[in-house]
Amino acid sequence: MTGRQRPQGFVTRGTTNPNRLRRIDNWIAAYAAGVLRDAADPLVVDLGYGATPVTAVELRSRLARVRPDVRVVGLEIDPERVAFAASAADPPGLTFARGGFELAGLRPVVVRVLNVLRQYDEDRVAPAWATMTGALAPDGIVVEGTCDELGRLAAWVCLDRAGPRSLTLAARLSTLDTPATLAERLPKALIHHNVPGEPVYDLLRALDDGWRDAAPYATFGARQRWQRAVASVKAGGWPVLDRPARWRLGELTVAWSAIMPTKFS
Repeated sequence: MTGRQRPQGFVTRGTTNPNRLRRIDNWIAAYAAGVLRDAADPLVVDLGYGATPVTAVELRSRLARVRPDVRVVGLEIDPERVAFAASAADPPGLTFARGGFELAGLRPVVVRVLNVLRQYDEDRVAPAWATMTGALAPDGIVVEGTCDELGRLAAWVCLDRAGPRSLTLAARLSTLDTPATLAERLPKALIHHNVPGEPVYDLLRALDDGWRDAAPYATFGARQRWQRAVASVKAGGWPVLDRPARWRLGELTVAWSAIMPTKFS
């Protein structure tokens, strides 16, 4: 760890599985491709990688397809986890260190922090976001969110130094019963606001309605049904930021301003 900053945060459960974060990694590889390619130092932080280093190893492998000399640093508050991960290190492309939301004094262009803030109280989210984004390199991003144990359902917020800018919902369409189940995986900043009168509740209801109305397209596969559902959300006036090529992957990205909790509006 560089500097004298003490790690900010507490040790979380640390549960993880291989390929659990594949959807998020692939989104980062696409969304942050320009930032990674243009960076003088393509430094990426995997914050709170957990009890094993597998997801950090996978992140490095996936981002190396975009920027072969990418450097991934896995940060954990628990020194035992850092020591355990040492055998997976492959410097300079993959290293591990002790750190928290202060990012150990690093200045990364990308921070991935999944299934960490979900274990905190909601009032800790905004300060954690501010600490992480304040440590970013120029044009850097933080990707913070939650997924289920197998990575079939996920939701994440993308932030830059100005704050949150988008929410992405993602699902493995072949196992999706209804988009309403994505509510269980909303990031901590939103999960308690999935109630009538809140924008994120309205978004999920619009997506679920679109999925129901697109039931006839299930004959052509879940992908076609999801695309129709997302198209109906966009037609309903929601600021959808991604293109149909991403919809085909089971994703929907909307502007944060449209789903920001009412207490912040």
